[in-house]
Amino acid sequence: MGIYVTILEQGLIYGILALGVYITYKILDFPDLTVDGSFPLGAALTATMITRGVNPYLTLPASFLIGVIAGICTGLIHVKCKVRDLLSGIIMMTALWTINLRLAGTANVPIFGEESIFDNPAMNGLFQGSSASYKVLAVVLVIAVICKVLLDLYLKTKSGFLLRAVGDNDVLVTSLAKDQGNVKILGLALANGLVSLAGCIFCQEQRVFEISSGTGAIVIGLASVIIGTSLFKNLSFMKATTMVLIGSILYKACVAAALKFFEPQDMKLITAVLFLLILVIGSERKRKVKKNA
Repeated sequence: MGIYVTILEQGLIYGILALGVYITYKILDFPDLTVDGSFPLGAALTATMITRGVNPYLTLPASFLIGVIAGICTGLIHVKCKVRDLLSGIIMMTALWTINLRLAGTANVPIFGEESIFDNPAMNGLFQGSSASYKVLAVVLVIAVICKVLLDLYLKTKSGFLLRAVGDNDVLVTSLAKDQGNVKILGLALANGLVSLAGCIFCQEQRVFEISSGTGAIVIGLASVIIGTSLFKNLSFMKATTMVLIGSILYKACVAAALKFFEPQDMKLITAVLFLLILVIGSERKRKVKKNA
């Protein structure tokens, strides 16, 4: 039973990251590699705040805001400095490696003896006995659902429609007398805010900040988005954000199943192979649809 709970916990945490990747990959059509830096950015800030005695719940909005700043910087590099989208993400990801080290002070910051959003008097009083093993899952589920609902509500606003339009038809946005560059910056800010928030939760769940925790984060996010949107695209009643969250859980389940037959050090290889398979299967489906059309 423990392994299934862990898969759900990890799937939902990375599901929040995947919601951010969904904004850049599916909505903006922007290959944003900042994700690999903004995920540990949230973790670095969280570890620093918690070790200094700050209320762990304050790390959530703080991590989101610092991720927003990282996304704005990527957007400014792309829009104002006229740097290509892929390169602007690489530049910001590289810069964030040093920023994360400066922020945390070291490459590894354990927070085992500190209070967290999962381990504090209020949570321990609420979850007692046999229910204590589900408190992490409960907290992560609540945060993931809140993020999903707020993103759904935002995408229904005028600003949300403009965000979707800039990825599909940027000429339309310009014709509406709106600056498509500013819309892109807003989208990147929201996306990296969610990614940084996921890093904050991951740090508290693992009880440690690790500088390399963001390595491959973009791959996990993309895989989750592609799995969810490919498997459930025919279900018209299901929102894309729900598909992404479920896709993240399914991806983590696939990784957990694969690790039964491999060593833990094979994790990155398994991730790469799974992602390749997902891309190949997705492209094959598109070819079939085109042939049938």
